[in-house]
Order: sequence, then structure tokens, then C-alpha cells
Amino acid sequence: MRMDIWSDVICPWCYIGKRRLEAALDDFEHADRVTVVWRAFQLDPSLAAQPGPSAVEVMAGPGGDHARVRARFAEISRIGAEDGLELRLGSAHPVNTFDAHRLSAWARELDQQDAMVERLLHGYHTRNLNIADHTVLADLASEAGLDRDEALGVLGEGRYTDDVRTDLAEARTVGARGVPTFALNGRKFHHGPPEVGPLVRLLRTAAASAPA
Repeated sequence: MRMDIWSDVICPWCYIGKRRLEAALDDFEHADRVTVVWRAFQLDPSLAAQPGPSAVEVMAGPGGDHARVRARFAEISRIGAEDGLELRLGSAHPVNTFDAHRLSAWARELDQQDAMVERLLHGYHTRNLNIADHTVLADLASEAGLDRDEALGVLGEGRYTDDVRTDLAEARTVGARGVPTFALNGRKFHHGPPEVGPLVRLLRTAAASAPA
């Protein structure tokens, strides 16, 4: 079974969704039969590589209600804490995620994608790092167990650009208009972080109907 997940590094719900998927796989007796593939999605391709306004300012918009956004962030952080995450959303600065997705595609080829995605999500949401900066990205790749110098080569040479563009195009094909979007065996089944129980039941149903 193949689980495709379209996600973006700057989306806190994607981090929450990752934790819930991990919990579901822990409860699923055939987890070894599930291949998880993280696919690229960009919530805002127009963002720059250099940090600009804070996430609060971006979400509120010009003249917007900052207090309302902070309250919403506090609620998301509370939900994340229930899944064991520390989300520091108010102090994050959204940046362009295209290069982060290129590293994820590279790690996917090396069968190290889950570790890379974890470091990217933690780096942005908990450590508030600039995940568009090539030095930061190479450091995160090293933390994920990948070769730092090769990561810099991937980033500097523009490698895996086509892979990311393919993911972005296929997101439209499956109807992924937001993230996280989950597809099992090529069929979209959920948008947003799924609840663990229903996800386990879905996996069991799929396993029971799969060819022996």
C-alpha cells in the first residue's frame, strides 16, 4: 500500500498530520506494507527566500486583527501539544519552500525522506529557522543523517526541480487544494490531519482488500 501526502513545510497541520499518521502506523499490524511518500505543495509560491513579516502579520494581512490570529495560533499549538509537538507559530517567518521540497525529493530517492521531512518541520515550527536558506537546509539534512556537502550540491545545482514540479502538478490532478492532503493507493481520501482511529480502520480495510 502506498500513502501519498501532499504537504508544505510552513503548514502546522502537516506536522500534526505526520504525528497522527505515525500513531496510526504504530497501531496498524501491517505497517510494514505501507510506503509513505511525502509530496510537494506550496501554500504561497510567491514568498521570498529571505524572512519577511512574521506569520502573524502574514495571516492577518494589512490592517488585520493580530489578536485573532494569535488566538488561532495558540489553539493550533494546543492541538499540536496533544500530539507531542511544540509549535512556535507566532514567532515563525514564512519563506519560500521550493528548495526545502527539493531536499525532500532527494531524501526520498535515498529512502531517508521521513527523517528529512521531520527535520524540516521541526526546524521551521519549533526552532523557527529559515528553511529557505541553503546553509540551514544543509544543516538539517545532516541532522537527518544525510551528507551535508551533497545536500549543498543538490541545492546549488538546482537538482530535483522537476520532481517538485511533478508533485505540484499531480496535486492538482488528485484535487489537493490545501494541505495536508492524503491519498491511499492513488485515491485522495482526506484533507487535513486525520484522526488516528479512522485512519487505522482505513488502513485495515485497504489491507483486507489488497491482493495476497
